[in-house]
Amino acid sequence: MTRRSVEVREFLMRLEWAAAKLERDVAFMEVCGTHTVNAFRCGLHSLMPPNVTLLSGPGCPVCVTAQGDVDQMIHLAGRPGVTLCTYGDMLRVTGSHSSLELERTRGADIRVIYSAMDAVKLAADEPRREVVLAAVGFETTAPATAIAVLEAHRRGLKNFSALVTHKLVLPAMRALLDGVPVKLDGFLCPGHVSVIIGAEVYRPIVEKYGKPCVIVGFEDLQLAAGLCRLVELALDGTPRLENLYPQAVSPRGNARALEVLERVFEPVEARWRGLAAIPASGLGLRAKWSQYDAARKFGLEAVDAPEPPGCRCGEVITGQCTPHDCTLFGTACTPVRPIGPCMVSSEGTCQAWFKYKRARTAKHEYVKT
Repeated sequence: MTRRSVEVREFLMRLEWAAAKLERDVAFMEVCGTHTVNAFRCGLHSLMPPNVTLLSGPGCPVCVTAQGDVDQMIHLAGRPGVTLCTYGDMLRVTGSHSSLELERTRGADIRVIYSAMDAVKLAADEPRREVVLAAVGFETTAPATAIAVLEAHRRGLKNFSALVTHKLVLPAMRALLDGVPVKLDGFLCPGHVSVIIGAEVYRPIVEKYGKPCVIVGFEDLQLAAGLCRLVELALDGTPRLENLYPQAVSPRGNARALEVLERVFEPVEARWRGLAAIPASGLGLRAKWSQYDAARKFGLEAVDAPEPPGCRCGEVITGQCTPHDCTLFGTACTPVRPIGPCMVSSEGTCQAWFKYKRARTAKHEYVKT
């Protein structure tokens, strides 16, 4: 047995001891989509004591993108002379009447990119086309969009714009605690996002709501350590903020990334799948950069659109149900023919369940208030 395996086992033993002493059910939420996938991949769910539940939260960028925003991307892609640049996971997300993948088969110019700068380069290389960056994601990817806007400005590109649907993590966590009927006893906070925003931003969650927040990385040892500490903090009854990922996450975050976000974006109301519209929970381009705002450039109006009939992705990513509670899961909705974004995304909860936990279990899966 390796030293790493021994350390994981020690954390799980501590977790079991604390859970036995706790003598009540507790539910913790991982906010990061990568945590969701890796917790299943390394089998943590099956190792939890019966009274400890790990819920999936709104941490998958593709999954939280509102249906109306998906429809806007599809609409833009169908416009003559427009090239839409998107990250791969968005391609197969189903809109109200189509998908980017389907529109591409019909002749729309849709390019899969790996960096926001790919869209800037494309705009420079093809000046006769309008190049639109479908900018999704949290504070992790938003700085790259900001730098792309600044680079387009530096190059004097008139044919580049961004359809910005970036989201902020903290407002979503507050919305969960304020309005979603799910009992939460603490959070595993996202490692990637925390590298940008820092550890201290979670302190209001601890102080106002009395919920412990533990920041962890993505490996089995780090996840086990984080869950162990959450159960121990629940047993102590003392909510704390703990950073178990100090090698990557500092108290105040990445100053350069935060500076470029502040320079290019301002907080705006954003629509979330499963959480509706939340004030100041998204990022919008400041007036100085409005010429790069695709919604303004193409006269797009914000629209609300219902999720696909029968799809419960909104409830899944807010901890109100599990994929097994959705009648579409594993039957009409599979990774080959997905209906909801949680089955499309590589960070989606439904895709993780399909891969690692397709069989129903008798274990309590979620806790409602």
